[in-house]
Amino acid sequence: MSARSTAVAALALALLAGCATVSKPLQGEFAALSPHQAIEQDSTGTAVRWGGRIVRTEPLADRTCFEVLSSRLDVTGRPAWAGADDTHGRFIACRVGFYDPALFTDKREVTFTGRIEGYENRRIGEYSYRFPRIAADVVYLWPEESRTRVITTPAPWPWWGWW
Repeated sequence: MSARSTAVAALALALLAGCATVSKPLQGEFAALSPHQAIEQDSTGTAVRWGGRIVRTEPLADRTCFEVLSSRLDVTGRPAWAGADDTHGRFIACRVGFYDPALFTDKREVTFTGRIEGYENRRIGEYSYRFPRIAADVVYLWPEESRTRVITTPAPWPWWGWW
């Protein structure tokens, strides 16, 4: 491989890397800790960037709390689902102010940054679940992705003829 082709490859890689960056509000240094791991060890005060799908939005008198089904995040900070069972547990994120439940509906993807401020026991059905709770600095609601189903016409079968 020549020096020129190496330089071109390096430039192409740098341009591609520039396309996949974390959104400015979500940038920073965060612990590589999932909500499930945070439950197993006391991580109060740890800075985290977590995301997933909203399960419930609860407007309170002075803040809004979100119950979220967590997933890993891709390179942009967006929740990335490898499959239906790809979850890292649940968490609660609270932020001062009103966030409209009509906009922050269930199954919308969201990413938060903040610090773990404690833990809260809640029920999921009849099961008692311990949620890590973060005091959110950033609430980033991702735009809904539209999915397009492409249907292609199969090539003609040999016995159909070519007319």
